[in-house]
Amino acid sequence: MTLQTLKAKIRSGEIDTVVVAFPDVFGRLVGKRFTGRFFLEHVAGHGTHSCSYLLTANIEMDPQDGFQLANWEKGYGDFEMRPDFSTVRLLPWQPAEALVLCDYLHHDGKLVEEAPRSVLRRQIAALARRQLDCYTASELEFFLFAEGYHEAFAAEYRNLTPSSDYRIDYHTLQPARDEFTLRAVRNWMTEARVPVESSKGEWGRGQHEVNFVYAEPLPMADMHVVFKQGIKEIAAQHVKSVTFMAKPWAAEVGSSCHIHISLWRAGKNLFGEAVKRGTGNAEHGSGSKLFRRFLGGLMKYSPELCLFFAPTINSYKRFRSGSWAPTKMAWSHDNRTVGFRVVGRGDSFRIENRMPGADANPYLAFAAMIAAGMAGIEEQLDCGSDYRGNAYVDPKLRALPRSLREAADLLDRSKLARRAFGNPVIDFYVHTARLEVQACNDAVTDWERIRYFERI
Repeated sequence: MTLQTLKAKIRSGEIDTVVVAFPDVFGRLVGKRFTGRFFLEHVAGHGTHSCSYLLTANIEMDPQDGFQLANWEKGYGDFEMRPDFSTVRLLPWQPAEALVLCDYLHHDGKLVEEAPRSVLRRQIAALARRQLDCYTASELEFFLFAEGYHEAFAAEYRNLTPSSDYRIDYHTLQPARDEFTLRAVRNWMTEARVPVESSKGEWGRGQHEVNFVYAEPLPMADMHVVFKQGIKEIAAQHVKSVTFMAKPWAAEVGSSCHIHISLWRAGKNLFGEAVKRGTGNAEHGSGSKLFRRFLGGLMKYSPELCLFFAPTINSYKRFRSGSWAPTKMAWSHDNRTVGFRVVGRGDSFRIENRMPGADANPYLAFAAMIAAGMAGIEEQLDCGSDYRGNAYVDPKLRALPRSLREAADLLDRSKLARRAFGNPVIDFYVHTARLEVQACNDAVTDWERIRYFERI
């Protein structure tokens, strides 16, 4: 939907509310709802403002200390929310409502570098300087429960009822019970310019997966965050709830966000060109030299960029042997024990990153993949031979970070990250992660009470 179409729908009364929002560091949409008329008269031409603390608050919305970007000493002033009218879309699950996403700007009109959308824009610009296009696609997994969000909150998220009674990977019987919700999700998302290819049952009880039609990184990230908010709103309307936690329960499988990526130029997939025999370590049919260098960069740098794939304390509990989530750095053709799976042929030839969980912020995850891959191209790295076997049990392979603390330390020391993203951005996200680690360390958990209350 164009801005002109939006204006016409507001003037006709078909739309009376416009959500103006931007993605925060957690990938949540934060912003304001405007009446349609006020949006046309005041916001469409000039944008709006919001408090600068929105990027530096924790997930509970508490202002956090130690940030240069926004703090009490600076008085927590405003940043500008400037609408990106290429993102205008109807929200068919809400009556008479539209959404426009924004970039976050300083008063001088410069992008706030630390904002997730700005981080991704910087990497897209680096690709453009080399006349490269990029296409990405998310695969999002989530758990669906029979309780609504209020009921789940009141129960402290204990003893919730999964929407299926047993594991439903590729099943069509039990997922049919959820069709009232999932059919609405598939159809309404497509109407909201979030084209869904398919939904399916996943390995866990009550777990589902949705695949999107591939797109360029910024539109794909926008679709990703719209989907996450939209499905929560739809589930709530059906008195159900979904979670995108990476690992909701210790005894259950985690939820992934597999990310597919390829580089293009002039309408041609540059990854799929065959390499002649005898060229370095490459073999015929193993992909182009550009592909091998891009994947080589991912192999080398993904551990130190892992914070952008696994951004929470909970993220690292998903990385378990035999869990369908990777634990080691390896790549292979169609092997689900490795971190990078190479799939497709011809124009669909692409890399699947299996490291990110469903809790990943797509703007940051896409940006990290582009930065690592482009470093591999610049350094003329090679990805080596594809891995054969069970990567979970191979002690020779490099392991992924085991905690958010370790990931933050790796990112802090990463020369590639500081070169690609800039010191202010890396300092910002390292500090954000360390504050989350401290909050976890300060908490007293159910596990501790059960273990120590009587017996210590």
